[in-house]
Amino acid sequence: MGLGATLEYISNMMKISHTSNNKRRQFHTVELKVRMDCDGCELKVKKTLSSLSGVKSVEINRKQQKVTVTGYVEANKVLKKAKSTGKKAEIWPYVPYNLVAQPYAVASYDKKAPPGYVRRVDHNMTTTETISRFEDPAYFTMFSDDNSNACSIM
Repeated sequence: MGLGATLEYISNMMKISHTSNNKRRQFHTVELKVRMDCDGCELKVKKTLSSLSGVKSVEINRKQQKVTVTGYVEANKVLKKAKSTGKKAEIWPYVPYNLVAQPYAVASYDKKAPPGYVRRVDHNMTTTETISRFEDPAYFTMFSDDNSNACSIM
């Protein structure tokens, strides 16, 4: 039994060292916004992205200018390959409307967004907008419901 356990231990160590050398890639879905005008543009982008190693499928929605690539790929490599076609490409900048707390805020509202989507906004960004409130106690007491003689305008 001692010899069998030793051989099993050595076998397991060999398997672990063998699999750790191979870098396993994760299955990803990468969404891009690519400017496409015609069927030729669509075909060129699809053909180029399909040639990447690890790509399982490429879906294109020309109306939304959206390209979805699924497979064992990295987002930056897919973006670089899409830009190599000569088309303007970026990571899909939109999120569904219902996932945003304030969809009509200046930073997230985009006229060019597809229906039901708004621009993705990083909440850590500092905005240039300022909100000012004027809180003078005289204005709060001017129209008090507790004191009927407090209305100075009438």
